[in-house]
Amino acid sequence: MSASATRLRRLASVAVAVTACGGAVLLTPSVSSNDRASGHPTVESLRQIINDPSAVVPSRTLQESALIGTKSGPLDILVVGGGATGCGVALDAATRGLRVGLVEREDFSSGTSSRSTKLIHGGVRYLEKAVFGLDYGQLKLVFHALEERKQVIENAPHLCHALPCMTPCFDWFEVVYYWMGLKMYDLVAGRRLLHFSRYYSAQESVELFPTLARKGKGKSLRGTVVYYDGQMNDSRLNVGLACTAALAGGAAVLNHAEVVSFLKDEGTQRIIGARIRDNLSGQEFDAYAKVVVNAAGPFCDSVRKMANKDALPMICPSSGVHIVLPDYYSPDGMGLIVPKTKDGRVVFMLPWLGRTIAGTTDSSTSITPLPEPNENEIQFILDAICDYLNVKVRRTDVLSAWSGIRPLAVDPNAKNTESISRDHVVSEEYPGLVTITGGKWTTYRRTSFSMAEDAVNAAIKSGKLSPSNECITSNLRLIGGDGWEPSLFTALAQQYVRMKKSDGGKVVPGVMDTAAAKHLSHAYGTLAERVATIAQNENLGKRLAHGYPYLEAEVAYCARNEYCESAVDFIARRSRLAFLDTDAASHALPRIIEILATEHNWDKSRQKEEMQKAKEFLETFKSSKNAHFHDRKHQ
Repeated sequence: MSASATRLRRLASVAVAVTACGGAVLLTPSVSSNDRASGHPTVESLRQIINDPSAVVPSRTLQESALIGTKSGPLDILVVGGGATGCGVALDAATRGLRVGLVEREDFSSGTSSRSTKLIHGGVRYLEKAVFGLDYGQLKLVFHALEERKQVIENAPHLCHALPCMTPCFDWFEVVYYWMGLKMYDLVAGRRLLHFSRYYSAQESVELFPTLARKGKGKSLRGTVVYYDGQMNDSRLNVGLACTAALAGGAAVLNHAEVVSFLKDEGTQRIIGARIRDNLSGQEFDAYAKVVVNAAGPFCDSVRKMANKDALPMICPSSGVHIVLPDYYSPDGMGLIVPKTKDGRVVFMLPWLGRTIAGTTDSSTSITPLPEPNENEIQFILDAICDYLNVKVRRTDVLSAWSGIRPLAVDPNAKNTESISRDHVVSEEYPGLVTITGGKWTTYRRTSFSMAEDAVNAAIKSGKLSPSNECITSNLRLIGGDGWEPSLFTALAQQYVRMKKSDGGKVVPGVMDTAAAKHLSHAYGTLAERVATIAQNENLGKRLAHGYPYLEAEVAYCARNEYCESAVDFIARRSRLAFLDTDAASHALPRIIEILATEHNWDKSRQKEEMQKAKEFLETFKSSKNAHFHDRKHQ
């Protein structure tokens, strides 16, 4: 029997087994405490707080004061790390009625969580590994992620949506193989299914994806199989988690604040808090807590070594490089996934915020605060996608490029990063310090096998805490999400104008065009009207960069309501301009810094410092080698 036939037979047999033995369970998931929570009085009261038109997050000054004043009454939980997991832990704990603080050395989502593939995926690649490697750990991760994927989309509908992804097939075996595999993916998803996968002929495929080549691998295109996963605006989702925790749960969240050492009980040596440095003011203070949760992502080992200098590594850092190309590389609303390139890696092209993201999978790396993409990796991506496109692929088309470090949980028996499970690990090796690492964006919250929930449960056990209720985040929409509808942008376009200051200082009205209105609706949800009001009433309706919908009003809004404390905070995490186009971000910087200076009372020295830091940050995105535009023309 050939290897291909063996693979197909095994795939079919597993599909039958899933249907016969586990299908009923997967298609009708058990009802957990989270699923029953939608009618919980606490959920309803939190929804009222979040949706209060007059509600605003506490200022950064108040948040810092709340952390400083914990000596007389310690926090229940202090979270170290403001990525997806850390902010998820803060939201989960705070909405259980616990007193929570969170500190982040840089900005919310400044690390791995803003440098993702932007997919909320169930791990179709891991399903293949689970089947052919008989790996239950990989299969369990797929089950959990698929169950959670749709929940994440529902909790932040303005920031997340379903995205069809096309897999090209150049022989009939590939058609059958991928069709069967993706049908199994549908089956495992059960009621959490986004849309059914399906096969398209070669002609239908090029109509859906005009730049798709009809020939590849020396063979003619036989068709494509299209399946659905989720897509998100990752850093804005992360910031939404932080702001929701602060607003709904009363969590004291503080970015640009670094743990420099732990506080320990002199008798028991249990950790009882942390010494924290405010990196904006230089001030240091002590914050006391019954339990500290280490959610520092790739840096969790360095945090662990503050408690125990002999602590062994828990993570294996893995790098993922991504590039951004012009929109004409892929159609709006259809991604392209190439499961196996010439070196066995996955390469994808995904439409995102009006541009195209292309990327590799994993490769080993060292840990650094600002990872940079390697030119060889960038060229590999360009070469790989070139094989599947009918357009010329050029390095000069690259608008931005970045690298992200994934903190994969170490498996001592693994031979490479592909074999390391993306599932998470929760441990308390040192009294009072609970560490969570591993996992991925889709499972930051999770229901029955949570990252945030597991970490909070471990913290409750460690500190003998008394929450007022169980985890309720499965049915709690993030700030801006409750009541949002895709048609919201029409109200913005009809009811608001963009008042703009001309170069001569004259204020002129401008239409709230569809592009700007849609952008505000998707970036801010139901809070978009607040941004539109600033654009109209404070004469901040001008675009920050040609060809992009970002408005001056957003800088002011984010400084007031989203803890935007630096120019890099805005170009990288509040807007995504640095990720979309380094040249456009560079040209927008002077005006961004001018507005932030007004909001934060910066002097000339601070403004100059902000410009220097932002330029250095953009260089880690290969800004000097990326596409540049002059006089609105691509050079």
